[in-house]
Amino acid sequence: MALRELKVCLLGDTGVGKSSIVWRFVEDSFDPNINPTIGASFMTKTVQYQNELHKFLIWDTAGQERFRALAPMYYRGSAAAIIVYDITKEETFSTLKNWVKELRQHGPPNIVVAIAGNKCDLNDVREVMEKDAKDYADSIHAIFVETSAKNAININELFIEISRRIPSTDTNPLSSGKGFKLRRQPSVTKRSCC
Repeated sequence: MALRELKVCLLGDTGVGKSSIVWRFVEDSFDPNINPTIGASFMTKTVQYQNELHKFLIWDTAGQERFRALAPMYYRGSAAAIIVYDITKEETFSTLKNWVKELRQHGPPNIVVAIAGNKCDLNDVREVMEKDAKDYADSIHAIFVETSAKNAININELFIEISRRIPSTDTNPLSSGKGFKLRRQPSVTKRSCC
């Protein structure tokens, strides 16, 4: 079975739950007292997707403004970027749009962008409406999903959708001479959070 390494970076404000999403995906655990990331942290997880093994090389970047200049180091060469916002904090959704602009200007041309509205278990104090976030994701052809790292909602589904959006490799590139074809696909909303 073929093994593909897929570099994925997580971007977004401090406190939105980037590290918690990574820990839930890689370790299937949740720590409510996780410390803020300094610079970046790195984890890997290999999953089977169709007839391939996808080894996710996950760079979890710090959300603090003082580390923002380091972000291009992590999203450069990435197959995908997950931009995370906190559904209970409108300003984190506004910042997300700045990350999208930066990725479009300076990131890899075919990077798969995923938008994750985290902390959907806190629906009673929601400030960002799911429809608004989904409409925005659709407008930029990004994956959209609401997640809860705490309750393990849509975490695996997020990475499965990234695997689905990554262009497949041609097993015999000399046979067609065309390489692979990139397709735009509508965003997908998985399980509802609440």
